[in-house]
Amino acid sequence: MFKRMFLFLLTNLAVLALVSIVMSILGVNPQQASGLLVMAALFGFGGSIISLLMSKWVAINATGAHIITQPRNEVEQWLLATVQRQAQAAGIGMPDVAIYDAPEINAFATGANRNHALVAVSTGLLRAMTRDEAEAVLGHEVSHVANGDMITMALLQGVLNTFVIVLARVVGRFIDAALSGGRDDRPGLGYYLVVFVLEMVFGLLASMIAMWFSRYREFRADAGGAALAGRHKMIAALERLAEMHGASTLPKQIAAFGISGGMGHGLARLLMSHPPIEERIEALRNAPPEALREGLAD
Repeated sequence: MFKRMFLFLLTNLAVLALVSIVMSILGVNPQQASGLLVMAALFGFGGSIISLLMSKWVAINATGAHIITQPRNEVEQWLLATVQRQAQAAGIGMPDVAIYDAPEINAFATGANRNHALVAVSTGLLRAMTRDEAEAVLGHEVSHVANGDMITMALLQGVLNTFVIVLARVVGRFIDAALSGGRDDRPGLGYYLVVFVLEMVFGLLASMIAMWFSRYREFRADAGGAALAGRHKMIAALERLAEMHGASTLPKQIAAFGISGGMGHGLARLLMSHPPIEERIEALRNAPPEALREGLAD
């Protein structure tokens, strides 16, 4: 836990340092309209891009994953061979393959480059799943890499972050001016309180949009996994997940790229990174063959 907190703090300090240096070099004044937009873009995209660039390093250190360089046993040999075969079929470079120690059935993919990504599986998955089921999970993760989901999510998050920062301050100015009767051009304490509240509200709406896209790409990765490993294997893997679903131990930064996500109802459902497993299984059963092939980017 403390290791993950340290990594999260380190990432945010890197963002703050980079943005401060760039704003100083450019002479950006956040009180001006153009300055506000530049500041918002730097903060909005800065955090997402730095997190993306550090994603492999953070994932390996946060999970304690062991990258397989020389297979130590038959299981590791099979993992490397399976991922290599799927990567070639998906048209991407060979990802690093890793195993991390965790009790739940899970796997994830991450990395800033689809030709230099990381695919990792938990020891719980290797113990609980058959080879066919594990092959489908690996196909799901390779599909995430082939579709560039990590990069797309980072860019989407950057756009949303930028809009949140700008809209909160623009609306905050209007509200502050209305409350002060337009007597003071300088923002007061009320302005900063309003901006804080608006950032919370707009941030929640932005998270709903990001999580909607995350759920969409999970359906697509399931289709890609079915195209690479076989529809029946992908369905069997999801059914196994449904039987043994438990709390994920993945860090927040990479949890959205795991095979398994949380469960929620009502408003909480709008903030889920993964669709319910039952819906994923139903979508696979009803998908025409061409829809499965579309689960992999060209």
